[in-house]
Amino acid sequence: MKIAFHGAARTVTGSKHLITLKNGIKILLDCGMFQGMGKDTLTLNSSFGFDPMSVDFLVLSHAHIDHSGLIPKLVKDGFQGKIFATPATKELAEILLEDSATIQRDDTRFINKRRAKQGLPPYEPLYDLEDAADASALFEPVHYGEWKTITPGVELLYTDAGHIIGSAAVHLRIKEDGKETSITFSGDVGRYNDVILRSPEVFPQADYIILESTYGNKLHDDVKGTPDTLLQWITHTCLEKKGKLIIPAFSVGRTQELLYALNQLELEHRLPAIPIYVDSPLSREATEMLKKYPQYFNRRIRKVMETDSDPFDFKGLKFIKTVDESKYLNELPQPCIIISASGMADAGRVKHHIMNNISDQKNTILMVGYCEPHSLGGRLMNGEKVVKIFGEFYNVVAEVGQMRSMSAHGDYDDLCQFIACQLPGEVKTLFLVHGEYDVQQDFASRLRRKGFKEVVIPAMHEEVELL
Repeated sequence: MKIAFHGAARTVTGSKHLITLKNGIKILLDCGMFQGMGKDTLTLNSSFGFDPMSVDFLVLSHAHIDHSGLIPKLVKDGFQGKIFATPATKELAEILLEDSATIQRDDTRFINKRRAKQGLPPYEPLYDLEDAADASALFEPVHYGEWKTITPGVELLYTDAGHIIGSAAVHLRIKEDGKETSITFSGDVGRYNDVILRSPEVFPQADYIILESTYGNKLHDDVKGTPDTLLQWITHTCLEKKGKLIIPAFSVGRTQELLYALNQLELEHRLPAIPIYVDSPLSREATEMLKKYPQYFNRRIRKVMETDSDPFDFKGLKFIKTVDESKYLNELPQPCIIISASGMADAGRVKHHIMNNISDQKNTILMVGYCEPHSLGGRLMNGEKVVKIFGEFYNVVAEVGQMRSMSAHGDYDDLCQFIACQLPGEVKTLFLVHGEYDVQQDFASRLRRKGFKEVVIPAMHEEVELL
């Protein structure tokens, strides 16, 4: 048996790990899109490093685009197998992949207008809406806690990873030549004190573990202080500077956390009377979908819902639907809050909002999650004074802020707690993925001190034989 790492290898996005059994069956864990990799992004997304037609099954950990975003291209390029996912992930992925195809279509049109004026050839999107629909037809739901035989000799179990709604750690039991091998893939691990979701579940002992490491050398700020910190940014930007507070936020997970924090401020009569816009049709759909799965919420938010039936809605909130409404926000002279996707500010409507507001010192761009260093959000967080947006250069005059308490990824304490259910001596190899290389090296040292003797950081497209 072999495993090859074709994405999220010494980098954070593009999750793809291909298991090849001795009988030739190939199982792909995730099929994510690379995001925020600068000029290399398109090249990385254009080639899988393997033949899509050779893959028999796809097991999806969760719906975030860096884990699911290339599924339509996989299907477009010949994959015809089943795609396994939890029911919530299936529903959410269908929405996200359609949105991804729409964003590619719209951004490609915008970019190609400029390229045409420069005499440059047009870009082609990775896939279209029809490809996304074809991919959605291949999904098959698998519930948490139920072992499912996906092919003779291979069983699949999902356990709650607590990252976003429907997110799961993947567990495979593979029988070959009379021997059983257990492989666990963490997907993305959530936080044990998440404001909305349940904590990650314990899982069976594994022979091999593929573990994410996004924050493998960091500790997060306490999430309990999020409403207060958010209020400070609102007061500073909207009341004192009389500007716009622009918050790039992923439509799934981060936007709902922001709405929940703002709702808390409103319930406590501390939220200023300032218009709050969520400029992402996907965010509205995702928020409504989230409400359909209250069984995945933690006890604290379920307690809140006993007196507040909708903890994601409050006075002054408006969801923006049309492109014309989105453009109108850039013309508003008065202070307001704009929450818009994507979280790394590398695509979607928020990129336009930043472009139109980055040159005014009254405004603030507030980053509330992880950004790849080469993404627009990453470059802003790194303090660059000039950034390129849609082919044009802009001076960074607006204030750039950061809130570290809102990450949906666990820090190193959370990750260590996640694998605390394992006997380190029985884990043959622990592979670190979904992290920057220097972070992974620090985390690997920590894991070795905890008794995991064989900790490997695979390189892109590296293939490893599992003994």
